[in-house]
Amino acid sequence: MTHRLVQSLLVLASLGLSGCAAFSPDSGMNAVSELTGRTINKDVAFVRTAEGAGAVDARVRQLLSRTLNPETAVQIALLNNKGLQAAYNELALAETDLVEQSLPPNPVFSVSRISGNGASEIERQIVGDILALATLPFRSEIARDRFRQAQLRASLATLRLAAAVRRAYWRAVAGNEMVALLTDAKATAESTAQLAVKLGETGSINKLDQAREQVFYAETTADLASARQTATSAREKLARLMGLWDGGLDFRLPSQLPPLPRRPQALPSIEADAVAHRIDLQIARLELTALAKSLNLTEATRFVTLLDLAGISRRTRDPEGAPFRERGFDVQFQIPIFDGGEVRMRQAAETYNLAFNRLTERAVNVRSEARDAYRVYRSGYDIASHYQREIIPLRKIITEEMQLRFSSMQVDIFALLTEARQRLASLRGAIDARQRFFLAQSDLQTAVNGGGAPADGDSSTTLAAAAPADGGH
Repeated sequence: MTHRLVQSLLVLASLGLSGCAAFSPDSGMNAVSELTGRTINKDVAFVRTAEGAGAVDARVRQLLSRTLNPETAVQIALLNNKGLQAAYNELALAETDLVEQSLPPNPVFSVSRISGNGASEIERQIVGDILALATLPFRSEIARDRFRQAQLRASLATLRLAAAVRRAYWRAVAGNEMVALLTDAKATAESTAQLAVKLGETGSINKLDQAREQVFYAETTADLASARQTATSAREKLARLMGLWDGGLDFRLPSQLPPLPRRPQALPSIEADAVAHRIDLQIARLELTALAKSLNLTEATRFVTLLDLAGISRRTRDPEGAPFRERGFDVQFQIPIFDGGEVRMRQAAETYNLAFNRLTERAVNVRSEARDAYRVYRSGYDIASHYQREIIPLRKIITEEMQLRFSSMQVDIFALLTEARQRLASLRGAIDARQRFFLAQSDLQTAVNGGGAPADGDSSTTLAAAAPADGGH
Protein backbone atom coordinates (compact mmCIF):
# COMPACT_ATOMS: atom_id res chain seq x y z
CA MET A 1 0.00 0.00 0.00
CA THR A 2 2.80 2.39 0.93
CA HIS A 3 4.64 1.66 -2.29
CA ARG A 4 1.51 2.45 -4.25
CA LEU A 5 1.11 5.73 -2.38
CA VAL A 6 4.71 6.66 -3.07
CA GLN A 7 4.27 5.78 -6.71
CA SER A 8 1.10 7.86 -6.87
CA LEU A 9 2.91 10.85 -5.40
CA LEU A 10 5.73 10.45 -7.89
CA VAL A 11 3.28 10.23 -10.79
CA LEU A 12 1.50 13.38 -9.67
CA ALA A 13 4.82 15.16 -9.24
CA SER A 14 5.97 14.12 -12.69
CA LEU A 15 2.75 15.42 -14.19
CA GLY A 16 3.29 18.70 -12.40
CA LEU A 17 6.87 18.91 -13.62
CA SER A 18 5.70 18.50 -17.20
CA GLY A 19 4.01 21.92 -16.96
CA CYS A 20 6.82 23.66 -15.10
CA ALA A 21 8.20 26.96 -16.35
CA ALA A 22 11.92 27.25 -16.96
CA PHE A 23 14.15 30.29 -16.73
CA SER A 24 14.37 32.10 -20.07
CA PRO A 25 17.78 33.14 -21.42
CA ASP A 26 16.87 36.84 -21.29
CA SER A 27 14.75 36.89 -18.11
CA GLY A 28 11.63 37.88 -20.03
CA MET A 29 13.23 40.86 -21.77
CA ASN A 30 12.07 39.69 -25.21
CA ALA A 31 8.58 41.06 -24.57
CA VAL A 32 9.99 44.37 -23.33
CA SER A 33 12.22 44.70 -26.40
CA GLU A 34 9.37 43.94 -28.79
CA LEU A 35 6.95 46.39 -27.18
CA THR A 36 9.39 49.30 -26.80
CA GLY A 37 10.79 48.68 -30.27
CA ARG A 38 7.28 48.86 -31.70
CA THR A 39 6.24 52.02 -29.82
CA ILE A 40 9.41 54.16 -29.61
CA ASN A 41 11.73 52.28 -31.97
CA LYS A 42 14.59 52.07 -29.49
CA ASP A 43 16.92 49.33 -28.23
CA VAL A 44 16.91 48.17 -24.62
CA ALA A 45 19.54 46.13 -22.83
CA PHE A 46 19.53 44.21 -19.55
CA VAL A 47 23.16 44.40 -18.41
CA ARG A 48 24.15 41.36 -16.35
CA THR A 49 27.72 40.62 -17.44
CA ALA A 50 30.97 42.50 -17.80
CA GLU A 51 30.85 41.92 -21.56
CA GLY A 52 27.36 43.40 -21.75
CA ALA A 53 28.44 46.43 -19.71
CA GLY A 54 31.39 46.97 -22.03
CA ALA A 55 29.17 46.83 -25.10
CA VAL A 56 26.75 49.35 -23.58
CA ASP A 57 29.59 51.72 -22.63
CA ALA A 58 30.96 51.59 -26.17
CA ARG A 59 27.51 52.34 -27.64
CA VAL A 60 26.97 55.23 -25.24
CA ARG A 61 30.36 56.75 -26.06
CA GLN A 62 29.55 56.51 -29.75
CA LEU A 63 26.22 58.30 -29.27
CA LEU A 64 27.86 61.00 -27.13
CA SER A 65 30.48 61.74 -29.77
CA ARG A 66 28.05 63.98 -31.69
CA THR A 67 25.51 66.63 -30.82
CA LEU A 68 22.52 65.02 -29.19
CA ASN A 69 19.02 65.05 -30.60
CA PRO A 70 15.99 63.84 -28.63
CA GLU A 71 16.20 60.34 -30.09
CA THR A 72 19.87 59.78 -29.24
CA ALA A 73 19.28 61.18 -25.75
CA VAL A 74 16.46 58.66 -25.23
CA GLN A 75 18.62 55.82 -26.55
CA ILE A 76 21.46 56.69 -24.18
CA ALA A 77 19.07 56.74 -21.23
CA LEU A 78 17.54 53.38 -22.12
CA LEU A 79 20.99 51.82 -22.22
CA ASN A 80 22.66 53.66 -19.36
CA ASN A 81 20.06 54.55 -16.72
CA LYS A 82 20.60 52.40 -13.62
CA GLY A 83 17.09 52.94 -12.33
CA LEU A 84 15.79 51.29 -15.50
CA GLN A 85 18.24 48.44 -14.96
CA ALA A 86 16.75 48.04 -11.48
CA ALA A 87 13.29 47.74 -13.08
CA TYR A 88 14.68 44.95 -15.28
CA ASN A 89 16.08 43.29 -12.13
CA GLU A 90 12.53 43.31 -10.76
CA LEU A 91 11.40 41.57 -13.94
CA ALA A 92 14.04 38.89 -13.42
CA LEU A 93 12.80 38.44 -9.85
CA ALA A 94 9.25 38.09 -11.16
CA GLU A 95 10.44 35.26 -13.38
CA THR A 96 11.79 33.45 -10.32
CA ASP A 97 8.30 33.69 -8.81
CA LEU A 98 6.86 32.19 -11.99
CA VAL A 99 9.23 29.25 -11.89
CA GLU A 100 8.63 28.76 -8.17
CA GLN A 101 4.84 28.77 -8.56
CA SER A 102 4.98 26.24 -11.40
CA LEU A 103 6.95 23.68 -9.40
CA PRO A 104 5.14 20.93 -7.47
CA PRO A 105 5.52 21.09 -3.70
CA ASN A 106 8.45 19.08 -2.43
CA PRO A 107 7.45 15.89 -0.56
CA VAL A 108 8.51 15.64 3.07
CA PHE A 109 10.40 12.54 4.16
CA SER A 110 10.80 11.76 7.88
CA VAL A 111 12.46 8.96 9.86
CA SER A 112 11.93 8.33 13.56
CA ARG A 113 13.41 5.68 15.84
CA ILE A 114 12.21 4.75 19.33
CA SER A 115 13.95 2.17 21.49
CA GLY A 116 13.84 0.96 25.10
CA ASN A 117 14.01 -2.24 27.14
CA GLY A 118 15.60 -4.05 24.24
CA ALA A 119 12.74 -3.16 21.87
CA SER A 120 13.02 -0.68 18.99
CA GLU A 121 10.72 0.86 16.45
CA ILE A 122 11.71 2.61 13.22
CA GLU A 123 9.11 4.59 11.30
CA ARG A 124 9.49 6.21 7.88
CA GLN A 125 7.01 8.62 6.30
CA ILE A 126 6.74 10.42 3.00
CA VAL A 127 4.16 13.23 2.97
CA GLY A 128 2.81 15.05 -0.08
CA ASP A 129 0.41 17.98 -0.38
CA ILE A 130 -2.28 16.52 -2.65
CA LEU A 131 -4.27 19.76 -2.85
CA ALA A 132 -1.23 21.72 -3.99
CA LEU A 133 -0.52 19.14 -6.67
CA ALA A 134 -4.13 19.13 -7.85
CA THR A 135 -4.27 22.92 -8.16
CA LEU A 136 -0.78 23.25 -9.67
CA PRO A 137 -1.96 23.87 -13.28
CA PHE A 138 -4.29 26.66 -12.14
CA ARG A 139 -1.65 28.29 -9.93
CA SER A 140 0.91 28.03 -12.70
CA GLU A 141 -1.44 29.74 -15.15
CA ILE A 142 -2.06 32.57 -12.70
CA ALA A 143 1.68 32.92 -12.17
CA ARG A 144 2.17 33.27 -15.93
CA ASP A 145 -0.35 36.11 -16.00
CA ARG A 146 1.52 37.78 -13.13
CA PHE A 147 4.78 37.43 -15.01
CA ARG A 148 3.22 38.99 -18.09
CA GLN A 149 2.18 41.88 -15.86
CA ALA A 150 5.78 42.21 -14.71
CA GLN A 151 6.92 42.37 -18.33
CA LEU A 152 4.43 45.14 -19.01
CA ARG A 153 5.54 47.01 -15.87
CA ALA A 154 9.13 46.86 -17.12
CA SER A 155 7.94 48.16 -20.49
CA LEU A 156 6.02 50.92 -18.74
CA ALA A 157 9.15 51.94 -16.82
CA THR A 158 10.99 52.09 -20.15
CA LEU A 159 8.38 54.34 -21.73
CA ARG A 160 8.26 56.56 -18.66
CA LEU A 161 12.00 57.09 -18.82
CA ALA A 162 11.82 57.86 -22.55
CA ALA A 163 9.08 60.45 -21.96
CA ALA A 164 11.01 62.07 -19.11
CA VAL A 165 14.17 62.28 -21.23
CA ARG A 166 12.33 63.97 -24.09
CA ARG A 167 10.85 66.58 -21.79
CA ALA A 168 14.21 67.23 -20.14
CA TYR A 169 15.87 67.48 -23.55
CA TRP A 170 13.47 70.13 -24.84
CA ARG A 171 13.81 72.15 -21.66
CA ALA A 172 17.59 72.01 -21.82
CA VAL A 173 17.72 73.11 -25.47
CA ALA A 174 15.15 75.86 -24.89
CA GLY A 175 17.28 76.98 -21.93
CA ASN A 176 20.31 77.27 -24.19
CA GLU A 177 18.39 79.37 -26.69
CA MET A 178 17.02 81.64 -23.98
CA VAL A 179 20.50 82.17 -22.52
CA ALA A 180 21.87 83.12 -25.94
CA LEU A 181 19.00 85.58 -26.52
CA LEU A 182 19.38 87.24 -23.12
CA THR A 183 23.16 87.40 -23.47
CA ASP A 184 22.77 89.49 -26.60
CA ALA A 185 20.04 91.54 -24.95
CA LYS A 186 22.25 92.21 -21.96
CA ALA A 187 25.07 93.46 -24.17
CA THR A 188 22.67 95.82 -25.94
CA ALA A 189 21.13 96.98 -22.64
CA GLU A 190 24.57 97.62 -21.20
CA SER A 191 25.51 99.81 -24.15
CA THR A 192 22.28 101.80 -23.93
CA ALA A 193 22.67 102.22 -20.18
CA GLN A 194 26.18 103.62 -20.67
CA LEU A 195 24.88 105.90 -23.41
CA ALA A 196 22.12 107.10 -21.08
CA VAL A 197 24.69 107.96 -18.42
CA LYS A 198 26.73 110.02 -20.90
CA LEU A 199 23.64 111.77 -22.22
CA GLY A 200 22.56 112.47 -18.67
CA GLU A 201 25.91 114.09 -17.94
CA THR A 202 25.40 116.43 -20.88
CA GLY A 203 21.82 117.18 -19.89
CA SER A 204 20.38 115.61 -23.07
CA ILE A 205 18.03 113.32 -21.13
CA ASN A 206 16.34 113.66 -17.79
CA LYS A 207 16.81 111.41 -14.78
CA LEU A 208 13.59 109.51 -15.47
CA ASP A 209 14.67 108.32 -18.92
CA GLN A 210 18.15 107.61 -17.64
CA ALA A 211 16.75 105.47 -14.82
CA ARG A 212 14.52 103.56 -17.28
CA GLU A 213 17.51 102.49 -19.35
CA GLN A 214 19.52 101.54 -16.30
CA VAL A 215 16.72 99.46 -14.80
CA PHE A 216 16.22 97.66 -18.11
CA TYR A 217 19.89 96.70 -18.04
CA ALA A 218 19.59 95.58 -14.41
CA GLU A 219 16.47 93.53 -15.10
CA THR A 220 18.02 91.92 -18.19
CA THR A 221 21.08 90.99 -16.12
CA ALA A 222 18.87 89.35 -13.50
CA ASP A 223 16.84 87.56 -16.19
CA LEU A 224 20.04 86.23 -17.76
CA ALA A 225 21.26 84.88 -14.41
CA SER A 226 17.90 83.19 -13.87
CA ALA A 227 17.91 81.75 -17.40
CA ARG A 228 21.43 80.38 -16.93
CA GLN A 229 20.37 78.68 -13.71
CA THR A 230 17.29 77.21 -15.41
CA ALA A 231 19.37 75.95 -18.34
CA THR A 232 21.99 74.45 -16.01
CA SER A 233 19.35 72.65 -13.94
CA ALA A 234 17.64 71.33 -17.08
CA ARG A 235 20.98 70.04 -18.39
CA GLU A 236 21.71 68.36 -15.06
CA LYS A 237 18.33 66.66 -15.07
CA LEU A 238 18.95 65.39 -18.58
CA ALA A 239 22.36 64.09 -17.50
CA ARG A 240 20.77 62.26 -14.55
CA LEU A 241 18.16 60.63 -16.73
CA MET A 242 20.82 59.52 -19.21
CA GLY A 243 22.87 58.08 -16.34
CA LEU A 244 25.91 60.21 -17.16
CA TRP A 245 28.61 61.30 -14.76
CA ASP A 246 32.24 62.38 -14.74
CA GLY A 247 33.57 62.37 -18.32
CA GLY A 248 30.13 61.99 -19.87
CA LEU A 249 28.90 65.36 -18.62
CA ASP A 250 30.45 67.29 -21.51
CA PHE A 251 27.77 66.15 -23.97
CA ARG A 252 26.76 68.65 -26.63
CA LEU A 253 23.26 70.03 -27.18
CA PRO A 254 21.90 72.25 -29.97
CA SER A 255 21.98 76.00 -29.34
CA GLN A 256 18.32 76.44 -30.26
CA LEU A 257 15.07 74.55 -30.72
CA PRO A 258 14.32 73.14 -34.17
CA PRO A 259 11.71 74.78 -36.37
CA LEU A 260 8.12 73.64 -36.16
CA PRO A 261 6.96 70.84 -38.44
CA ARG A 262 5.21 72.02 -41.59
CA ARG A 263 1.86 70.73 -40.36
CA PRO A 264 0.56 69.14 -37.13
CA GLN A 265 -0.40 65.50 -36.83
CA ALA A 266 -3.99 64.57 -37.58
CA LEU A 267 -5.17 61.93 -35.13
CA PRO A 268 -8.92 61.40 -35.61
CA SER A 269 -8.94 58.09 -33.70
CA ILE A 270 -6.66 59.07 -30.85
CA GLU A 271 -9.03 57.75 -28.16
CA ALA A 272 -9.19 54.29 -29.76
CA ASP A 273 -5.42 54.29 -30.25
CA ALA A 274 -4.85 55.13 -26.60
CA VAL A 275 -7.25 52.46 -25.34
CA ALA A 276 -5.63 49.87 -27.62
CA HIS A 277 -1.99 50.72 -26.89
CA ARG A 278 -1.77 52.06 -23.34
CA ILE A 279 0.41 49.72 -21.33
CA ASP A 280 -1.16 50.68 -18.01
CA LEU A 281 -4.51 49.50 -19.38
CA GLN A 282 -2.95 46.23 -20.50
CA ILE A 283 -1.55 45.72 -17.00
CA ALA A 284 -4.97 46.38 -15.47
CA ARG A 285 -6.63 43.92 -17.88
CA LEU A 286 -4.13 41.20 -16.97
CA GLU A 287 -4.70 41.92 -13.30
CA LEU A 288 -8.42 41.42 -13.80
CA THR A 289 -7.82 38.16 -15.70
CA ALA A 290 -5.53 36.82 -12.99
CA LEU A 291 -8.02 37.75 -10.29
CA ALA A 292 -10.82 36.00 -12.18
CA LYS A 293 -8.76 32.81 -12.33
CA SER A 294 -7.86 33.20 -8.67
CA LEU A 295 -11.56 33.59 -7.84
CA ASN A 296 -12.37 30.34 -9.64
CA LEU A 297 -9.57 28.59 -7.77
CA THR A 298 -10.90 29.94 -4.47
CA GLU A 299 -14.37 28.64 -5.29
CA ALA A 300 -12.98 25.21 -6.16
CA THR A 301 -11.06 24.91 -2.88
CA ARG A 302 -13.35 26.81 -0.52
CA PHE A 303 -14.12 23.76 1.64
CA VAL A 304 -10.70 22.14 1.51
CA THR A 305 -7.61 24.19 2.27
CA LEU A 306 -5.37 21.43 3.66
CA LEU A 307 -5.10 17.90 2.29
CA ASP A 308 -1.91 15.98 3.09
CA LEU A 309 -1.39 12.31 2.29
CA ALA A 310 1.37 10.36 4.05
CA GLY A 311 2.68 6.89 3.29
CA ILE A 312 3.95 5.15 6.47
CA SER A 313 6.35 2.24 6.83
CA ARG A 314 7.07 1.01 10.39
CA ARG A 315 9.56 -1.70 11.46
CA THR A 316 9.29 -3.00 15.02
CA ARG A 317 11.82 -5.26 16.78
CA ASP A 318 10.67 -7.05 19.93
CA PRO A 319 13.40 -8.66 22.10
CA GLU A 320 11.24 -11.74 22.64
CA GLY A 321 10.02 -12.13 19.07
CA ALA A 322 11.02 -11.71 15.47
CA PRO A 323 10.94 -8.21 13.98
CA PHE A 324 7.89 -7.35 11.93
CA ARG A 325 6.97 -4.59 9.49
CA GLU A 326 3.80 -2.49 9.28
CA ARG A 327 2.64 -0.32 6.43
CA GLY A 328 -0.18 2.18 6.14
CA PHE A 329 -1.08 5.73 5.31
CA ASP A 330 -2.20 8.89 7.01
CA VAL A 331 -4.55 11.57 5.64
CA GLN A 332 -4.87 15.05 7.15
CA PHE A 333 -7.51 17.59 6.15
CA GLN A 334 -9.31 20.49 7.73
CA ILE A 335 -12.95 20.19 8.72
CA PRO A 336 -14.87 23.35 7.67
CA ILE A 337 -16.88 23.68 10.88
CA PHE A 338 -16.23 27.34 11.76
CA ASP A 339 -14.97 28.66 8.42
CA GLY A 340 -16.61 27.22 5.33
CA GLY A 341 -14.57 29.40 3.00
CA GLU A 342 -17.00 32.34 3.04
CA VAL A 343 -14.28 34.78 4.15
CA ARG A 344 -11.91 33.80 1.36
CA MET A 345 -14.76 33.85 -1.16
CA ARG A 346 -15.83 37.35 -0.09
CA GLN A 347 -12.23 38.61 -0.16
CA ALA A 348 -11.68 37.21 -3.64
CA ALA A 349 -14.94 38.63 -4.99
CA GLU A 350 -14.38 42.11 -3.57
CA THR A 351 -10.79 42.14 -4.81
CA TYR A 352 -12.05 41.29 -8.28
CA ASN A 353 -14.74 44.00 -8.14
CA LEU A 354 -12.14 46.52 -6.97
CA ALA A 355 -9.88 45.69 -9.91
CA PHE A 356 -12.82 45.86 -12.34
CA ASN A 357 -13.86 49.32 -11.15
CA ARG A 358 -10.27 50.56 -11.27
CA LEU A 359 -9.89 49.24 -14.82
CA THR A 360 -13.09 50.97 -15.90
CA GLU A 361 -11.99 54.23 -14.29
CA ARG A 362 -8.57 53.93 -15.93
CA ALA A 363 -10.16 53.40 -19.36
CA VAL A 364 -12.34 56.50 -18.94
CA ASN A 365 -9.34 58.56 -17.82
CA VAL A 366 -7.19 57.30 -20.68
CA ARG A 367 -9.71 58.49 -23.24
CA SER A 368 -9.92 61.88 -21.55
CA GLU A 369 -6.13 62.18 -21.28
CA ALA A 370 -5.77 61.39 -24.98
CA ARG A 371 -8.32 64.01 -25.99
CA ASP A 372 -6.76 66.63 -23.74
CA ALA A 373 -3.21 65.83 -24.88
CA TYR A 374 -4.22 66.26 -28.51
CA ARG A 375 -5.99 69.54 -27.80
CA VAL A 376 -2.91 70.87 -25.99
CA TYR A 377 -0.72 69.66 -28.85
CA ARG A 378 -2.82 71.40 -31.52
CA SER A 379 -3.14 74.55 -29.42
CA GLY A 380 0.62 74.57 -28.83
CA TYR A 381 1.26 74.19 -32.53
CA ASP A 382 -1.14 76.99 -33.43
CA ILE A 383 0.36 79.38 -30.87
CA ALA A 384 3.97 78.63 -31.81
CA SER A 385 3.08 78.85 -35.49
CA HIS A 386 1.39 82.21 -34.87
CA TYR A 387 4.59 83.54 -33.34
CA GLN A 388 6.63 82.11 -36.20
CA ARG A 389 4.39 83.33 -39.05
CA GLU A 390 2.92 86.55 -37.65
CA ILE A 391 4.44 88.08 -34.56
CA ILE A 392 8.18 87.64 -35.20
CA PRO A 393 8.04 88.76 -38.88
CA LEU A 394 6.00 91.81 -37.87
CA ARG A 395 8.44 92.62 -35.10
CA LYS A 396 11.27 92.39 -37.60
CA ILE A 397 9.50 94.82 -39.93
CA ILE A 398 8.85 97.23 -37.07
CA THR A 399 12.48 97.09 -35.96
CA GLU A 400 13.76 97.72 -39.48
CA GLU A 401 11.36 100.64 -39.96
CA MET A 402 12.31 102.13 -36.61
CA GLN A 403 15.99 101.93 -37.52
CA LEU A 404 15.29 103.70 -40.85
CA ARG A 405 13.38 106.45 -39.07
CA PHE A 406 16.11 106.76 -36.49
CA SER A 407 18.69 107.10 -39.26
CA SER A 408 16.62 109.89 -40.83
CA MET A 409 16.14 111.46 -37.37
CA GLN A 410 12.37 110.97 -37.42
CA VAL A 411 12.44 109.17 -34.05
CA ASP A 412 14.82 109.50 -31.14
CA ILE A 413 16.99 106.86 -29.49
CA PHE A 414 14.43 106.21 -26.76
CA ALA A 415 11.72 105.13 -29.21
CA LEU A 416 14.22 102.76 -30.79
CA LEU A 417 15.14 101.32 -27.40
CA THR A 418 11.50 100.90 -26.46
CA GLU A 419 10.96 98.89 -29.63
CA ALA A 420 14.05 96.78 -28.81
CA ARG A 421 12.54 95.88 -25.44
CA GLN A 422 9.24 94.91 -27.03
CA ARG A 423 10.99 92.82 -29.66
CA LEU A 424 12.94 91.02 -26.93
CA ALA A 425 9.68 90.16 -25.18
CA SER A 426 8.27 88.75 -28.43
CA LEU A 427 11.37 86.65 -29.04
CA ARG A 428 11.18 85.25 -25.53
CA GLY A 429 7.53 84.44 -26.06
CA ALA A 430 8.35 82.66 -29.31
CA ILE A 431 10.99 80.48 -27.63
CA ASP A 432 8.54 79.65 -24.86
CA ALA A 433 5.79 78.80 -27.37
CA ARG A 434 8.05 76.41 -29.29
CA GLN A 435 9.15 74.78 -26.05
CA ARG A 436 5.50 74.29 -25.08
CA PHE A 437 4.79 72.69 -28.44
CA PHE A 438 7.63 70.16 -28.23
CA LEU A 439 6.67 69.31 -24.65
CA ALA A 440 3.06 68.83 -25.77
CA GLN A 441 4.28 66.61 -28.60
CA SER A 442 6.08 64.41 -26.06
CA ASP A 443 2.99 64.32 -23.85
CA LEU A 444 0.86 63.31 -26.82
CA GLN A 445 3.06 60.28 -27.47
CA THR A 446 2.87 59.43 -23.78
CA ALA A 447 -0.93 59.70 -23.79
CA VAL A 448 -1.19 57.22 -26.65
CA ASN A 449 1.49 54.68 -25.70
CA GLY A 450 1.60 55.06 -21.95
CA GLY A 451 4.39 56.17 -19.70
CA GLY A 452 2.48 57.99 -17.03
CA ALA A 453 2.12 61.68 -16.37
CA PRO A 454 5.35 63.69 -16.43
CA ALA A 455 7.12 63.49 -13.10
CA ASP A 456 7.44 67.25 -12.83
CA GLY A 457 3.96 67.87 -14.21
CA ASP A 458 4.72 71.52 -14.85
CA SER A 459 4.04 71.93 -18.54
CA SER A 460 2.70 75.36 -17.73
CA THR A 461 6.08 76.49 -16.42
CA THR A 462 7.68 78.73 -19.00
CA LEU A 463 11.05 80.22 -19.67
CA ALA A 464 9.44 83.55 -20.41
CA ALA A 465 7.72 83.88 -17.07
CA ALA A 466 9.76 86.97 -16.32
CA ALA A 467 9.04 88.65 -19.68
CA PRO A 468 8.18 92.34 -19.37
CA ALA A 469 4.52 93.15 -19.12
CA ASP A 470 4.69 95.42 -22.14
CA GLY A 471 5.60 92.59 -24.50
CA GLY A 472 4.06 92.43 -27.91
CA HIS A 473 1.52 89.71 -27.16
